[in-house]
Amino acid sequence: MRAEDIDKLISVGRPDIAPDGSFAVFATSRPDLVANRAVGQVWRVDLPDGAPRRLTRGTADASPRLSPDGTRLAFVRADAKGKPQVHVVAAAGGEPVQATDAVLGVEHFAWSPDGATLAFLARVPEDGRYGSVEGLDAAAEAPRHITGIRWHANGVGYVADRPAHVFVIPVPSVEGEPFYEPAAAVRADDAEAPTKTIVAAEARQLTSGDSSYSGLAFTADGRELISVPDVIEPDRRDLRSRLVAFAVDGSGERELLGVDAGLSLDGVEVAGDGTVAVLAHEVGDGIDFIAPGVGLFLIEPDGPRRLTDAETIELGDSHITVDGEGFLVQDVTRGRVRLVRVTRAGEISEVLGGDVEVGGHAAHDGRILASVARPDSFGELVLIEAGEARTLTAFGAGAAASGIALPRELTVDGRDGYPVHGWVATPEGDGPFPVILQIHGGPYASYGIHLFDETQVLVDAGYAVVYCNPRGSAGYGRAHGRSIRQQMGTLDFADVIDFLDGAIADDARLDGQRVGVMGGSYGGYLTAWVIAHDHRFAGAIVERGFLDPVSFQGTSDIGTFFGDEYVGLSADDIARQSPMAVVGQVTTPTFVIHSELDFRCPLEQATRYYSALKRQGTEAEMLVFPGENHELTRSGQPRHRVQRFEAVLDWWQRHLPVS
Repeated sequence: MRAEDIDKLISVGRPDIAPDGSFAVFATSRPDLVANRAVGQVWRVDLPDGAPRRLTRGTADASPRLSPDGTRLAFVRADAKGKPQVHVVAAAGGEPVQATDAVLGVEHFAWSPDGATLAFLARVPEDGRYGSVEGLDAAAEAPRHITGIRWHANGVGYVADRPAHVFVIPVPSVEGEPFYEPAAAVRADDAEAPTKTIVAAEARQLTSGDSSYSGLAFTADGRELISVPDVIEPDRRDLRSRLVAFAVDGSGERELLGVDAGLSLDGVEVAGDGTVAVLAHEVGDGIDFIAPGVGLFLIEPDGPRRLTDAETIELGDSHITVDGEGFLVQDVTRGRVRLVRVTRAGEISEVLGGDVEVGGHAAHDGRILASVARPDSFGELVLIEAGEARTLTAFGAGAAASGIALPRELTVDGRDGYPVHGWVATPEGDGPFPVILQIHGGPYASYGIHLFDETQVLVDAGYAVVYCNPRGSAGYGRAHGRSIRQQMGTLDFADVIDFLDGAIADDARLDGQRVGVMGGSYGGYLTAWVIAHDHRFAGAIVERGFLDPVSFQGTSDIGTFFGDEYVGLSADDIARQSPMAVVGQVTTPTFVIHSELDFRCPLEQATRYYSALKRQGTEAEMLVFPGENHELTRSGQPRHRVQRFEAVLDWWQRHLPVS
């Protein structure tokens, strides 16, 4: 596939299934080069044999959730001001009704068990900020007085002056008469001009104060809402979470889980019998987050009870589906994400495995749906029934028609005998092909088996691409993930180099005399580390990198704990693992790519590294994207993504030509 073919990468979001199991809904999304944004709609499919059809026709409709009785559908759509708001439509289709009118939009929502109420999370701006005063420009706002150790987040910006709070609102009727634009003229007896009505009811705010809230679930009786408060710490980062329940009538709150439990919470769900299940991990002294071993816990009277093994199961970025007496969750393993069922006794069975990365799921009475990515498709919907899996969609057809190189899986024995697992993707033909070593971010992340545009575009241009999951990656057990804690640039460096050498030795079509290296985020870190210690590479691309742990501490949105845990606290430990400390050893021509609004690895990481290369006479260029953050390659403006690919290919053609 070529750079412009990214508009064929259709992803499938988390599905929802009707209470009687007769149909399901889901949303798709894809980059659109003409619109220069992500676009998508909500779809409906009758089960088990119906053909998927679009249910909504908005620009970017997302997050569909059916009412408890299955007659209505709530989803997120941008309002006239471009803010995401909950809309409601009849499950059979029709004209959606806007339900919320949050100033900065809605972040998450949930149906009450009786289907009469919607709860949602929305950021509440401090008076005078973020357009809350008509005509007040952001540059004219009052100064921000910051007293805590956190103040911003990648993809959001400042957070202390717009905490996310919990609201409830009655569900609007999908049968009622719509609202109309008021006439411009004012009658003689009018005291003032009529205001335009947008939503049927005003939302009621249940929480207040400086705390921000995440996660949202009704209790089984519908009387309370469960959420996770987040308080910005005054002095020291603490990842331990509280879990609280608010009375929907506003009469008070109670704590279900305190910080003394030592858990960081990632998701919450409530079973029909009232059992509260959470995804969480232990954080020790409060900031031990490396290879966390995220697991499934039940909140019981005696405290939280872990159901999954921290050393071998990693539930990662997942959610929980109640399935009878058990729970469905996603387990990250060896570049795959499988769907598993966990019983209340802690027994685990695989529901969907093989060459898939499960991204979402739903269940009803033995009928299970999963959204998945595969080597030949960015997103499909799969039905699992009676142990058999069947794909219901064909969204990957367009990408497949553009030309896909299916990678070959490979395991290489490293210099210390450790098995390094990864993949090799090659163009058609006999070669020899120049080779590019790709390094993933994280570090506790992984390359997977899904259709990956980063690899496919390079292969289409004539390059063999080698990529692996070195020690430090997710999906190979907790010991694998924690092995580089305060030892960055050691085992991980050896693993990526050994995998490169092993891949070249394994395939004569790979030209070991013509090699390049590239990576983003932690991959940018390791790329910068590689070229300071191995000078074989014709060129390198260091993208959105973690390059200077010293300045990272005071500039990154995760700087208060990330570097402390990964590279340590002492000046000697930091220097021993810092790419900036060894930049003087770099002779490889280096292309630095970064985004202006990257608050995860801030722009200064790139500019200081680039300036150091220039000052010492190393060939270097830099590309800076306006308006983008750390997620440029995954969710940035489509035109910027294509322009980035064009710049990457131009760099490689100049420094590592195919012919």
